Amino acid sequence: MSLEIHIQDIKKFIIVGDRILIKPKSPTDRTKGGLLLPPGVHEKEKLQSGYVVKVGPGYPIPAVADDNDSWKSKTDEVRYVPLQPKEGDLAVYLQNSGWEIEFNREKYLIVPNNAILLLIRDDSMFA
Repeated sequence: MSLEIHIQDIKKFIIVGDRILIKPKSPTDRTKGGLLLPPGVHEKEKLQSGYVVKVGPGYPIPAVADDNDSWKSKTDEVRYVPLQPKEGDLAVYLQNSGWEIEFNREKYLIVPNNAILLLIRDDSMFA
């Protein structure tokens, strides 16, 4: 089951908490020897890969209320422990951990941070 979203711009997406929006990498439909694979073969694999599109703010840090220090400025702004993935990273993740959405006729996955097993970051691509 997937959710279809009818918004024009992906920049309007706000990813919440420790979740990551991933564009799944297109699996090859042939083996290394050239044999054609039937549809559905890749859905049975436990590991998938895809590119990180957007990243949530991370894990919230609880506010520490210290009434003894009147000289400290009081702020109600939530702070977060940031996540490791960055936009453009190639992520290897557990397939059954995410939720599928459809946007502009393309499939995306919302995956929690703990479902990501490996990140591949090529900084030379962005230099």
